[in-house]
Amino acid sequence: VQLQASGGGLVQAGGSLRLSCAASGRTFSSYDMGWFRQDPGKEREFVAAIRWSGASTYYADSVKGRFTISSDNAKNTVYLQMNSLKPEDTAVYYCAARSRTVLRSYYKEGGYDYWGLGTLVTVSS
Repeated sequence: VQLQASGGGLVQAGGSLRLSCAASGRTFSSYDMGWFRQDPGKEREFVAAIRWSGASTYYADSVKGRFTISSDNAKNTVYLQMNSLKPEDTAVYYCAARSRTVLRSYYKEGGYDYWGLGTLVTVSS
């Protein structure tokens, strides 16, 4: 599966952005999807994930209550709605995918097999 993230940009603290990740290739509904982010000089960190069915979602504590992950199987797209953004949310955001049969952790990079190029989110104070 090929992944393409978009929607990043510059926003003031307290503002909102919605990231999109379009998938192509095999059937989108066969995949669990995740979002990670990476600030320069830091390790890539988990942000959110959603099961292939959409029935379950998972969030990092740092974004819980502010970010929402969702998917639209008809459009082969997963979204990350980011509200109440903070300067510490500044990072390159990556979407990732893995087969729904994978049993590895949702919260770790190694849990995913496919990665897209990132999209930069900058939150100014």
